[in-house]
Amino acid sequence: MRIIVLGYVVRGPLGGMVWSNLQYLMGLRELGHDVYFIEDSDDYPACYDPVQDAMVADATYGMRFADETFRAIGFGERWAYYDAHQGAWRGACGDRALALCETADLLLNLCGVNPLRPWFQAIPCKALVDQDPVFTQVRNLTEPGRRDYACGHDAWLTFAENFGHPGCAVPDDGIPWVATRQPVVLQEIEPSDPKPHGRFTTVMNWTSYKPARLDGRTYGMKGESFLPFVDVPRRTRERLELSVGGAGTPRELLAENGWALRDPRMPTASVATYLRYVRESKAEFGIAKHGYVVSRSGWFSERSAAYLATGRPVVVQDTAFTKWLDAGEGVIAFRTRDEAVAAVDDVAARYEHHCRRAREIVEAYFDSRRVLTEMLDKIMARGRTLPRPQLGL
Repeated sequence: MRIIVLGYVVRGPLGGMVWSNLQYLMGLRELGHDVYFIEDSDDYPACYDPVQDAMVADATYGMRFADETFRAIGFGERWAYYDAHQGAWRGACGDRALALCETADLLLNLCGVNPLRPWFQAIPCKALVDQDPVFTQVRNLTEPGRRDYACGHDAWLTFAENFGHPGCAVPDDGIPWVATRQPVVLQEIEPSDPKPHGRFTTVMNWTSYKPARLDGRTYGMKGESFLPFVDVPRRTRERLELSVGGAGTPRELLAENGWALRDPRMPTASVATYLRYVRESKAEFGIAKHGYVVSRSGWFSERSAAYLATGRPVVVQDTAFTKWLDAGEGVIAFRTRDEAVAAVDDVAARYEHHCRRAREIVEAYFDSRRVLTEMLDKIMARGRTLPRPQLGL
């Protein structure tokens, strides 16, 4: 098939987020598809400039970042950017982007952060991939136009792997979501030698956006999840580091409790610097958004998948992903502070074993050949059956 992947690279030129987009491009290409990446500026100043640390309309930084990034994976002539502020197409294949859309079989819309312009609406099959579960469903139920946007697609996939199963409290927005997960192109990411003297690290945003609220319930950000675990470094001999940004980050409190702190713009300057940071780490210590945890969504981080791919164990807060992933070695889930400390110490005590299991887990659960083949099968099975509108939405 000719597949257009609609994603977030020019406007979000940070190695970690972009890494997850690239896995779809390279993985679909490996399956034999004719793949292109397109992005839309949207109609407001939506480009993040790491130099200014601000959202701007000027895409100069992101365009340069995108060009270097796509060339590195063999997509140098296969990307375009629609600049709505200038009313112009840019990027290597911008001059033929409309023709590509006219002949495309599938639009794969990652995370739903691009408007569905007329040239996208004409593509016969459009699939929305929800990488931010709970928050997506709450927006569909509370924000005018959001559900209409979602219903402009023909298939709906979500990282909430427990959606529709007992115990999962992701709100039902009337859309028939089916489970998917982050693909990893294994041959592009080789495991590296263990780093027994490295640090437990992660890259995170303390507050990405405002909490979501529905029916008297609040679904918060990572900052809300993090506070019960703030003193973990004081309870273990291992060294823990946060590459953390976001408004309201309590840097003083974190430093007082033993966290080493780093500006996240350094490790995420490119995909290469991001993967280097992961490889130089001993393991990951990861916190999930409060909304993912309290809804027992089953979400699993694309960042944690990158750690696993390089042979790095992950100690991560449980979102009930343990319902579908065999955790305990390579991946250790925790719910309480004591469990978190015990998991860190266990990784240190059996480090090389956990490193081996990390790579085995990514091969078993996140191999792009399996994940993307199953995803495409689900999309094709969905057809044009749209969800029925619900009264009052």
